[in-house]
Amino acid sequence: MMEPSPLELPVDAVRRIAAELNCDPTDERVALRLDEEDKLSHFRNCFYIPKMRDLPSIDLSLVSEDDDAIYFLGNSLGLQPKMVRTYLEEELDKWAKMGAYGHDVGKRPWIVGDESIVSLMKDIVGAHEKEIALMNALTINLHLLLLSFFKPTPKRHKILLEAKAFPSDHYAIESQIQLHGLDVEKSMRMVKPREGEETLRMEDILEVIEEEGDSIAVILFSGLHFYTGQLFNIPAITKAGHAKYLNSGAGGLAGAFVHEKHAHTVKPALVGWFGHDLSTRFNMDNKLQLIPGANGFRISNPPILLVCSLHASLEVFQQATMTALRRKSILLTGYLEYMLKHYHSKDNTENKGPIVNIITPSRAEERGCQLTLTFSIPKKSVFKELEKRGVVCDKREPDGIRVAPVPLYNSFHDVYKFIRLLTSILDSSERS
Repeated sequence: MMEPSPLELPVDAVRRIAAELNCDPTDERVALRLDEEDKLSHFRNCFYIPKMRDLPSIDLSLVSEDDDAIYFLGNSLGLQPKMVRTYLEEELDKWAKMGAYGHDVGKRPWIVGDESIVSLMKDIVGAHEKEIALMNALTINLHLLLLSFFKPTPKRHKILLEAKAFPSDHYAIESQIQLHGLDVEKSMRMVKPREGEETLRMEDILEVIEEEGDSIAVILFSGLHFYTGQLFNIPAITKAGHAKYLNSGAGGLAGAFVHEKHAHTVKPALVGWFGHDLSTRFNMDNKLQLIPGANGFRISNPPILLVCSLHASLEVFQQATMTALRRKSILLTGYLEYMLKHYHSKDNTENKGPIVNIITPSRAEERGCQLTLTFSIPKKSVFKELEKRGVVCDKREPDGIRVAPVPLYNSFHDVYKFIRLLTSILDSSERS
């Protein structure tokens, strides 16, 4: 068996394996061989995979109840790492046995629960440990950072963001502008795609930055656009970005990044007890000794049960490594793209059925593991039929269904089965 090249494009990998097996690139054997070559496949065992029988929208006449669901919902909530339950039980057991002493002892002393796992986050963020804080929910962190970094003047008062940003981002920016008594229409500068296009062109973003010049006070782009799946090149958008953040699942513990160059020049506008240095925190003299950098933005005790869940997840990421995960993600998503285009592209002259359009950028460096699909038939009916067959993805208005094969626990065979089910659904809709 030939070893895959680390620089091999997804389409080339698919064709190489098809040639080795002497079969069509869309053959099931290609997916199975890709799984055999996948050095990360064992991480699937670190997660609970929902069974068909436990899904609320399933039609058991269409599936086998004991089969694993095809879980492609990487946005709202990923799958549960098996160690979450163990870590939660450790803390509940500690609470039951020793009460308040749990603040100071154990694997995760509650006082420093967030600090005890922040080292696991640094490779994901690509930053130094002292530049990261694990705290609050995502939108709370956005507000805390904006209060400190958005200092508008009559000349420099605009916040630049992508059009149709995630609602929580949009509302946070809008309310911060209003908090300063500014006009949202004048101070909220949104970059929109060109007419007839779904994603933003890099040259258009840079052109707006150049045009607006010194009137821009803050540039705040999400790393990955929630609807289109477009990955934004943050360093290219602004070499002097004031703040970055990572996404967090709904209700999860969020992270915040503050570059070390700001550690002693920018202080949090709102402070709390946990922004005070730990060595003197319990002197209770109300003389603030602010921790420099990101940790100074923390307000209060870390929510230890959320810390446990995040701990279990980050350990898996650390074992897999971001480099290996990204490599698999490119191949996994590329295989999905290849199969979709083969069967359902408008450019495929043999396709007589409904068209599937991929609005996520095709270049691997411009997307994550998500593909957003639109259809030539109503998406509601497609989504409903996918749910019945145990495919877990999500829909977003106006037209998109987001499909996100996650490299930690999704297989190439998952993608193959998804394509088979989707093709069956679209063929049935054409006949009806």
